[in-house]
Amino acid sequence: MLTPELTIVEANRSYLETTGRTRDDLVGRYMFDAFPCEQDAGLRGMRSLKMSVRRAAVTRQRDIQGPQKYDIPVADRPGEFEERYWSTFTSPVLGLDGEAVLFVVRTEDVTAFVTHQAQEDPVRHQAMEAELFGRAKELYESYEDLRRAYARERQVALTLQRAMLPEVDLQQPGDVAVRYLPAIDTLHVCGDWYELIELDETRLAVAVGDVVGHGLSAAGVMGQLRSALSTAVQSLAEPAPALQALGRYALSVEGALASTAVQAVIDKAEQKITYSCAGHLPPVLLQPDGTVDLLDQATDPPLGLNPLGTPRPQAERRYASGATLVLYTDGLVERRGEDIDDGLGRLADSVSRHGALDPESLADAVLTDLGVAGGAADDTALVVVRL
Repeated sequence: MLTPELTIVEANRSYLETTGRTRDDLVGRYMFDAFPCEQDAGLRGMRSLKMSVRRAAVTRQRDIQGPQKYDIPVADRPGEFEERYWSTFTSPVLGLDGEAVLFVVRTEDVTAFVTHQAQEDPVRHQAMEAELFGRAKELYESYEDLRRAYARERQVALTLQRAMLPEVDLQQPGDVAVRYLPAIDTLHVCGDWYELIELDETRLAVAVGDVVGHGLSAAGVMGQLRSALSTAVQSLAEPAPALQALGRYALSVEGALASTAVQAVIDKAEQKITYSCAGHLPPVLLQPDGTVDLLDQATDPPLGLNPLGTPRPQAERRYASGATLVLYTDGLVERRGEDIDDGLGRLADSVSRHGALDPESLADAVLTDLGVAGGAADDTALVVVRL
């Protein structure tokens, strides 16, 4: 079993016996560090497995490969390789968002069959190897066509996303910084959004959200949810009722269920933040004295998942002049195989260390500290407000 990065997370007894390895030899290692190759045939086999995993991720279906030559190192004799042929079946394990999170690779050792054929009919064996090489080339070309198609979709989706996330237009724009960073991966863009609305001279509504799914469909859903929440908070003026209305609306929008959002209303006259979270990670509040708080006292299920008619929770937090509020999406703090509290701790530490900076500089510093300034595996939206 492999991660999308081709790290081995499990190997059953049959696989261990076939390869002559122990579980400790394999688990936690990159596939091709555990089984390095030494010649062109091995490089072709390496590329074939990588493409198989990629096709399974894109199509979300099992990918089947015919026999491939891939010699593996002899377990007890460093530097020696044993001639082996393999057939592989790569099946994706899908997460709640429909994306592949693991890959089950069933490998069949067909060395005995292939070598027998070579001994019985060497001409036919050479023809078979040429056919396999040709098939591998066809698969690579088909993958490239698929990759280009997704790249085109990514560009269209990003154009739509950016059109729906315009620059902030506020009376005091220097108090706010916003960032949207698309995912590096072609398949993981356009689900995150932000919104800022001045309700009146003293109240500012700030929201971020994250749509389940990616690509053009997610960008479309994002636009609908963002507009709906904007209308709701302007009409209702309170975060919880606005999210309650958005949750009902999400029931009628295909692809909107289980999306998350957090809505905050900042009252500068009373120096208080009223907020509500629909399955979203808590905002971070930095007080002028350096105290960092997570606004986690009003958390409820994602949109469309709480019982109809059940009021969403709402909480208030006072702040001192000069405080900083940070809202963000999970791409900023979540890392595969890591507890979310670790990411939240890094964010709190970064905000605390750079809290004296202006919002624009603070936003850049946070993105750098959390390792996403150049992009990440998932979208990232970030809003920094100086209070």
